[in-house]
Amino acid sequence: MLKMKYPVFKDLIIFENEDFLVVNKPPFLATLEDRTPNTTNLLKLAKQHDPKLQACHRLDKDTSGCLVFAKNPEAYRHVSMQFEHREVYKVYHAVAWGTHKFEDHLVNRSILAGAKGVAKLTPQGKPAETYFTTLENYSRHTLLECMPVTGRLHQIRVHLAYLGAPIVGDKLYGGEDLYLSTLKRKFNLKQQTEEQPLIKRFALHSHAIGFRLMNEEPIKIEAPYPKDMAVLIKQLRQYS
Repeated sequence: MLKMKYPVFKDLIIFENEDFLVVNKPPFLATLEDRTPNTTNLLKLAKQHDPKLQACHRLDKDTSGCLVFAKNPEAYRHVSMQFEHREVYKVYHAVAWGTHKFEDHLVNRSILAGAKGVAKLTPQGKPAETYFTTLENYSRHTLLECMPVTGRLHQIRVHLAYLGAPIVGDKLYGGEDLYLSTLKRKFNLKQQTEEQPLIKRFALHSHAIGFRLMNEEPIKIEAPYPKDMAVLIKQLRQYS
């Protein structure tokens, strides 16, 4: 079995002061403990860096981007209250199937988290709101800005599936893998090799987060795309 190479926590830091630390979470790394045996998680790596660190929220294992840690209980409470009151500014970028023209398009559909970690839209669920705006159109795909107001399980993924714009690679909610052979007309694969998808996860990235520091000063932090997302967008631009 291949041994997973874990990132060095300090290399992930994109903002730090005496109270908070924001990292650019890599994909394929759970935020907290999950059910997979013999694996680490971001919180474990954070505690090795500084035992006092607490994760203020979480991202799905496959999702990359901005994740906030607090260095003390007061800071943790301060940001937790902002999350609770929906005062945290959150911007995600997603590559979706289909060409869509959204301009601050609001999806207001309740979400129910199922027992097996699958979310579904139902009036019996909890209220969920997300705004969507088109950033770039390609021939058969769209780069979208997603701004969730609430924080339900798989919210962006479920709301995009509802719009008929499932995220590339999000097989759980109807988004197929994307291969270079479907974009590039003259694509030759070496014999005896199996083509790999352009991105081996769903294409969702927490691009920016904004909150108030302990002195109430607002701050906004942006996380650059990880390599897989950057390559995907580059190929879409090139072959669309």
